[in-house]
Amino acid sequence: MKPTILQMGAYPEWDEKALNEAYDIRSYYEAADKSVFLSDCGNQVRAIATRGELGASREVIEACPNLELISVYGVGYDAVDLEACRARGVRVTNTPDVLTGDVADLGVAMMLAICRGMIGAEAWVRNGDWARAGNYPLQRRVWGRRAGILGLGRIGHEVGQRLRGFGMEIAYSDIAEKPYASDWTFVPDAVELAGRSDILFVALAASAATRHIVNREVIEALGPEGVLINVSRASNIDEQALIAALQAQRLGAAGLDVFENEPTIDPRFLSLPNVLLQPHQASGTIETRRAMGELMRANLAAHFAGESLPTPVL
Repeated sequence: MKPTILQMGAYPEWDEKALNEAYDIRSYYEAADKSVFLSDCGNQVRAIATRGELGASREVIEACPNLELISVYGVGYDAVDLEACRARGVRVTNTPDVLTGDVADLGVAMMLAICRGMIGAEAWVRNGDWARAGNYPLQRRVWGRRAGILGLGRIGHEVGQRLRGFGMEIAYSDIAEKPYASDWTFVPDAVELAGRSDILFVALAASAATRHIVNREVIEALGPEGVLINVSRASNIDEQALIAALQAQRLGAAGLDVFENEPTIDPRFLSLPNVLLQPHQASGTIETRRAMGELMRANLAAHFAGESLPTPVL
């Protein structure tokens, strides 16, 4: 008998095919009445396959009394109720490392697009303004400026490695100094880090402790010339404070790949000229998504084979 897996959201075709070949897949996301669906199949579920932004709530976990494992497709697992998992002895895995480089790439790409005005400049050419009105308004350089990285884990460190190539002055904030960043400046306070940064990257893992760590005070410290880039989780930023600062131009600009209530984001973002919006696609390359799927499935296979989990969280 194939183990029964509750699938919380869709995956690329190559992962869907492999999962359906190996397991008895029950597609939660396709169910019209999810409560009825869980009551029908919850007793059979031994593992949950989910995505980082979807996670697994306490309600879902408790509806699966024989649940053994939650395998997350993504590095973030803040949407999984870890307390409920601990109480039930449910293991949790994620897919770290394989997406680190792509996420860092997108963060740096957003920095370049914002500072050099690339989205507006492209429109300037297409709509004929270049011919009618002349050269595009001057923008800001990137090289040699001051960068701050809030959270120097895997992704934050890779962002910093890329910023080296721009000759930027790099500082970071974390719970402690990192031995692998001895030539970068450690700043323990997020407000102080923002105050000394032209561009602030948010690369923190999300938790209750980091919720809204980028608050009004941090945003004000970054200031009307500052740029905020978020490739972490929406909960790390006070979105209401961010929108207010962008509207009043108390913050220069923001590049965002994550949002509260995505994909139905706050409509005020859509009318702001000083924000670059991305559809939560930092890890969205064919190479990385294949690697993420393989690691998610490797965790499932190891569990059911009674082997050590490749990338355990819990």
